[in-house]
Amino acid sequence: MTGVSAHTRERRRRLSSGVEVTRVPAGDVYVRVNSVGEGGTRPFLLVPGIGVSSTYFEKLAPRLNEFGPVHAVDLPGFAGVPHPDHALSIREYADLVGRVIDELGLEDPVVVGHSMGSQIVSDLVSRRPELSTLVLIGPVIHPSERRVLTQACRFVQAAMREPGTVKLLALSGYLFCGVKWFARVLPKMMAFPIEERLPHIQAHTLVIRGEFDAVSPREWVREVGDLLPSSRLWEITGAAHSVMYAHADEVARLCVQHAREEAGDADDDDRLHVDSSNPEGDADERSVADVAKAVKGRIAEAAGVIQDDDEKVAEGKTMAAEAVEGD
Repeated sequence: MTGVSAHTRERRRRLSSGVEVTRVPAGDVYVRVNSVGEGGTRPFLLVPGIGVSSTYFEKLAPRLNEFGPVHAVDLPGFAGVPHPDHALSIREYADLVGRVIDELGLEDPVVVGHSMGSQIVSDLVSRRPELSTLVLIGPVIHPSERRVLTQACRFVQAAMREPGTVKLLALSGYLFCGVKWFARVLPKMMAFPIEERLPHIQAHTLVIRGEFDAVSPREWVREVGDLLPSSRLWEITGAAHSVMYAHADEVARLCVQHAREEAGDADDDDRLHVDSSNPEGDADERSVADVAKAVKGRIAEAAGVIQDDDEKVAEGKTMAAEAVEGD
């Protein structure tokens, strides 16, 4: 295909080695860990939001792999991973992510959380000072807006600005999650006081929001920055809540730059910086064949989840991710 950048070709090369799927058990539950890449100097650990899967990071992960291996998790109750009898709290989810770090032997990974994942990683990193680098994407929820109707309206506002692919990923994620489990976890997310955890985070923190992210409003992100001891705030023009999907290049660039910085090197200030380099989002290089391959990969992944077969899940994820990059 003409016009394909060297970076895109390199991402495809990394993906051609496949997405590796492993399980980290914890009592009667487990975390599914989806990994890409082996080289690099430092790992990334990605935690998605409520109801959805690690597939939300399929465009971001290979772009981060130039810096180190990337591990994206599927937590109990989401993405077809069985859930326990009781609804897990944000603290319990955070402890599971910490277990992943320990079991995989990840040394000071760059920890990234999106939406409810921002709550999970904030709680974890606030209790583990050895974790030095954190990224919060679309952090939730403002203390004055912990009402289901308010958040539902904000979610709809943001969803209207999301690309069609993200809407389909969300729908499939919610189907695997199920209404019952979603309804049981939602109150945990609504009630979690992230504003109490942020001041205890010693890690240098990058906070990213999309211009049209009604779920994580601009003024709230500024408050998050004020609460964090060490932070940088960025807004991506043209993006919505799932900014790391349609604007994966910009988000990856910011994350890798952030990972290279020490807390004292960033010239922190209280401004919210605006990245307007690509307001339309990443170009879609996929052909009809790529789209067909992506659909085939999604079906294979779903079949693997239903059959509890991690090898099929890995094959499906690899196929879909390669198609997203334009094979």
